[in-house]
Amino acid sequence: MEAIVYKSTGSWYLVRTENGKFINCRLAGKLKLDKNISSSNPIAVGDSVKIIPEKKQDTAVITEIGERENYIVRSSPQQRVRRHVLASNIDQAVLLATLRFPVTSRGLIDRFLVTAAAYHIPAVIAFNKTDCYREKEWEKLEAFRLVYQAMGYNICQISAQNGMIDELKVLLKGKKTLLAGHSGVGKSTVINRLLPERKIKTQSVSEWSGKGLHTTTYAEMFELPFGGNIIDTPGIREWGIVDIEEAELSHYFIDMQPFIGECKFNDCLHVDEPGCVIKKAVAEGQIDFDRFESYLSILASLQERH
Repeated sequence: MEAIVYKSTGSWYLVRTENGKFINCRLAGKLKLDKNISSSNPIAVGDSVKIIPEKKQDTAVITEIGERENYIVRSSPQQRVRRHVLASNIDQAVLLATLRFPVTSRGLIDRFLVTAAAYHIPAVIAFNKTDCYREKEWEKLEAFRLVYQAMGYNICQISAQNGMIDELKVLLKGKKTLLAGHSGVGKSTVINRLLPERKIKTQSVSEWSGKGLHTTTYAEMFELPFGGNIIDTPGIREWGIVDIEEAELSHYFIDMQPFIGECKFNDCLHVDEPGCVIKKAVAEGQIDFDRFESYLSILASLQERH
């Protein structure tokens, strides 16, 4: 029997069968021992699987994992050198960000976009909590919009607290979407607006640290009443990049792609090599300086792995 994984708690998986029935499943022993599975989680939300119902129980065993059309990963929270698959077979990935209470760092945004580009997944940045933005936050948002929209990224502004999420709904309709973001950016509030009947638990941002508090502990997919699916993921403190080599990194910066291959040296990392066209483009304003700073920061983190 074929099914789609809707929830992953690490030991049990909630799947939906072809006839719409939800069943709790465990992983077959042979899959747990499969040495070819390099991620910290062998099965991810969005996976297509084959199951065999267990006798005398309303449960089943997952015996086979279907081939993935795509997936998106970051480093495992428990084992930083290993990859953790957040979701598979998705149409797009949305990063929920805020410019106040708490502030989403430029570094996290660019790490998210680099990972999405590496796995050929369209990315969207949704800025939440606009109801509490002051003049400086609106100016910062406009600066973000100018930089990222020029690269072809969708940018939307919402206020889940005030119910102003129509712009996001348009982007979600009819698609299977991963939703990620820092703890405290209002992810649960957004989902409660999209799915009022769910009433997902929310928490306030810590007043003394300015950081969010975790409310989601596992990935789960929900069906949207206006068409499509959304995959909620645990709040992240940072986005660890895996499976990208140093020499490949610039290829996943969309704004750097037009200049790739024009440097004096084929193995140019765009740091201090002579004849670097990308550094020249930064100096001339063709590539945003803060984006280049993000590139250097990510490159340094990749080099620290060795």
